[in-house]
Amino acid sequence: MSDNPARYRRVLLKLSGEALMGDLDYGIEPKVIKRLAAEIATAQRAGIEIAIVVGGGNIFRGAGLARAGMDRVTGDYMGMLATVMNALAIQDALESQNVFARVMSALQIHDVCEDYIRRRAVRHLEKGRVVVMAAGTGNPFFTTDTAASLRAIEIGADVLLKATKVDGVYDSDPVRNPDAKRFTSVTYDKVIEDKLAVMDATAIVMCRDNSLPLRIFDLGRANAMVEAMSGAEIGTLVKA
Repeated sequence: MSDNPARYRRVLLKLSGEALMGDLDYGIEPKVIKRLAAEIATAQRAGIEIAIVVGGGNIFRGAGLARAGMDRVTGDYMGMLATVMNALAIQDALESQNVFARVMSALQIHDVCEDYIRRRAVRHLEKGRVVVMAAGTGNPFFTTDTAASLRAIEIGADVLLKATKVDGVYDSDPVRNPDAKRFTSVTYDKVIEDKLAVMDATAIVMCRDNSLPLRIFDLGRANAMVEAMSGAEIGTLVKA
């Protein structure tokens, strides 16, 4: 461990594409991505090594396109390309905060980003660069949640942080049920058995089998990302 007083040395942050939309119906809200970049920069300057996996739901969602009649594999590859667009936007926003960032893609797009290579990604992190991982796992039928779990395990992250629109995991939908109870911590098995809407089952199983703690927190609250990366007990912790 480093001399960094924060609880975590290395984290992986999962950002959904929808998180970048703000109040828009589509695309990227500049004010939102600027705020996210500022918070990431604050945590990075505190000595925390940060990797990010970003989704593409603000542009394309493969499963949704498939339901509309498109070939699922084609739709998923379109979704992967959407994540590359988001990753480049995050890289640009971070660089405007004077943070060195690298986009690494599971699909080869050499003119705009690097290939994802685990050892190279770890080296970037060790040098203090934020690594933005795009294109999911590079395979259709796998979500970016699963990609986040996989990458976090590969790079040896201390925790997987999932930024969402709610302040943790509830026993029922808090929007529909005002009496829904929020968990401060919950086990992987309970999440799977009760089908709690946290991440897809494959991602949860990977976290469980590799003893990777998962924290769910509200991205909309100011400075929540910095607190989560610093080990604050916010949101819900999913653990063994």
